[in-house]
Amino acid sequence: MTIVKVPQKHYPKAEIIRRGMALGIDILGVWLVSSLLGSNNFGIQFVQICVFILSWLVLRVIVVYNNRGQSLGRWAFDLKVLEVEGERIVGRIPQLQALLKREGIICFNALLTSIALTNIIANPTAILLLLPLGIDCGAALSDTQMRQALHDRYAGTIIVSSRRGYSLDLKVKRLVEKLQRNVRR
Repeated sequence: MTIVKVPQKHYPKAEIIRRGMALGIDILGVWLVSSLLGSNNFGIQFVQICVFILSWLVLRVIVVYNNRGQSLGRWAFDLKVLEVEGERIVGRIPQLQALLKREGIICFNALLTSIALTNIIANPTAILLLLPLGIDCGAALSDTQMRQALHDRYAGTIIVSSRRGYSLDLKVKRLVEKLQRNVRR
């Protein structure tokens, strides 16, 4: 009897730009839902925050857990979240507890971002609320091997490219190229 080492399946790491656009779509969707219950007043509104958190958990935890690791934004850009053990990608969707840890951190950062963007006209110093998201996601820029942000490292997850999705970035590139060709004629 011989022991055969099975090679690890290769998962292409997601590009930072695609990850950012997918996160942006998710933040925008949740912010739109939560802003429907807000008023026109500037400042922080408790009901809006509760709706934001609840919508975030539904979109980024329940949907991801039941949809093979993809939220709406990740589906649009062919990305998915997988579990990591050490330096090895396991290849399965993270457990609910890991998703809750991961998305709790991102939800807090996204909530601060939405508060900043809502109040930036009345209070320009609100831009400082973008710092936690920048620091958290900026860690992925320095991690050249795994491209994990701080929330990914804490929860033991990674974002990889997927074959399942809408390929919004590719469709937009084709549309822009087609428009450029038509303008040149």
